[in-house]
Amino acid sequence: MTAVVEIVTGLMLIVGASFALVASIGLLRLKDVYMRTHAASKAGTLGSGVMLLALAVDAGDLAVVTRAIAGVVFFLLTAPISAHLLAKAAYAAGYRPCADTKVDALAEIMRPKG
Repeated sequence: MTAVVEIVTGLMLIVGASFALVASIGLLRLKDVYMRTHAASKAGTLGSGVMLLALAVDAGDLAVVTRAIAGVVFFLLTAPISAHLLAKAAYAAGYRPCADTKVDALAEIMRPKG
């Protein structure tokens, strides 16, 4: 039974690390702050969440499992809110979306300073 747990844990760690890698590549390669925020919040949260769940699968202690699941819940609650607030602050500060963005939905709602 422990071999199956180790295989599942290893696969989950590989998947989580892959999502974290995609998030870091997105931070380097994407064109504007909004795309970068999206990559960091979506793929980064998924990657770290899957790796924490791998810890929960591998741990034999209920306290560790509880903390790992609490960490996943914390990521799921805070990452979208922080990404939204960062994007809103960037728009209010005057950062415009890149040319690849077809519709600027906030142009009519928010008037930037300056």
